[in-house]
Amino acid sequence: MSQTKTFFLPDLGEGLPDATIVEWFVKPGDVIKLDAPLVSMETAKAVVEVPSPVSGKVLKLAGGAGDVIVTGTMLAEFEIDPSMPQRAEGQDTGHHHGGGHAAPAPAKAEPAPAPAAETKRDDAGTVVGAMQSSDAVHTEAAVAVGGVKAMPAVRAMARKLGVDIARVRATGADGVVTMDDVKRAAADGSAKPGAPAPRAAAAPVGATQVATGVAPTSAPATSPRTQLSATGKPMRTQPPSVSVTGQPEQLKGVRRNMARVMADAHSKVVPTTLSDDADIHAWAQGNDVTVRLIRAICVAAKTVPAMNAWFDGEKLVRTLHPQVDIGIAVDTDDGLFVPALRNADVLDANGVRQGINRLRAQVEDRSIPASELSGYTISLSNFGMFAGRYATPVVVPPCVAIVAAGRARHQITPVIGGFESHKVIPLSVTFDHRACTGGEAARFLRAMLDDLALSN
Repeated sequence: MSQTKTFFLPDLGEGLPDATIVEWFVKPGDVIKLDAPLVSMETAKAVVEVPSPVSGKVLKLAGGAGDVIVTGTMLAEFEIDPSMPQRAEGQDTGHHHGGGHAAPAPAKAEPAPAPAAETKRDDAGTVVGAMQSSDAVHTEAAVAVGGVKAMPAVRAMARKLGVDIARVRATGADGVVTMDDVKRAAADGSAKPGAPAPRAAAAPVGATQVATGVAPTSAPATSPRTQLSATGKPMRTQPPSVSVTGQPEQLKGVRRNMARVMADAHSKVVPTTLSDDADIHAWAQGNDVTVRLIRAICVAAKTVPAMNAWFDGEKLVRTLHPQVDIGIAVDTDDGLFVPALRNADVLDANGVRQGINRLRAQVEDRSIPASELSGYTISLSNFGMFAGRYATPVVVPPCVAIVAAGRARHQITPVIGGFESHKVIPLSVTFDHRACTGGEAARFLRAMLDDLALSN
């Protein structure tokens, strides 16, 4: 009698209750080997490749591309082939598999050891501070699907940019499509659905292609807009499964996690915001605004350690940090990322700028490790690069403070003998009033204003 195996979606090492299917590497009826790529799943920060737990025939798959699967529920079902290699009973796979159909409750964020105490480990740094750090390593490999070799993250980027990855000219080793190949194709429009396939394409035009999740360009033009349908009733223009403006859209990945984190923060923190303007009239030419803001935060954190802290609201325990790890809010189309700039208090201006550029590049191509997205001690939102003057930024536990910088402007400032036009940066500091006093927050803001007033 053949033996079947139900594979439940494992905890992918980020403490999230679900993940979104990006693409299956198999279909029902296929035979797969142990540890061969089974599916790529999108979590709140990356596309993670999940290997097969057995060798055998695929009987059933849970959902299709874009479906959200709850951690601990059925992901796939197999008929085990005893003649093929199998994992020994009880052998650790590096994932924790749920045994039932109920999703486990997400773990509560506990203060982690200071990064300085860790050795030989990448900088620890989560989407808005909600995910747990993990030592589990997820390796992404270039997998051939439909005759195209590409890493899961590259395929995800192709879908996002509306690029038919089967038509992208590969420049990577062994014919692998790289992130740069996809971005180049998106820029020049050479890989749109319906475009001629590149000469060096590894697969014929008729090969199976990855679903892009966007409407084909050959779709018929929509009719002129009217308030009512021909029957006089409001009508749906697309089925619910199609993401179209005006249609319900299920939040996924980063944006889904952001919604959870913001709701959690709102229910736990007692926020209070102080605002003031930093006069930067004395700045020498060439000052980097973000770098100066980070330096000012570091100076203020040393002056008022209570603002560079974590707070456990259930145990009423406060942890002051000797180092300053700043979470840098990065806005993307997929949602909000907050990578951590580690040990910002010991970096010079050049080191801060290089660190910011590295984190932004990793966020953009979704290659940033989960460890870089958690454990920061205070955060910065430089929303003024877009618009806005003051804000009430959200403090995400266990942090107790966040700094927000608005759009710089000129204002008339009284000086001895008359008035001058000075450039100022609006600052807003939100703090958790359970852990910090108003005086501490005000002294923190004063220290920032004083440092930003310096010429260099």
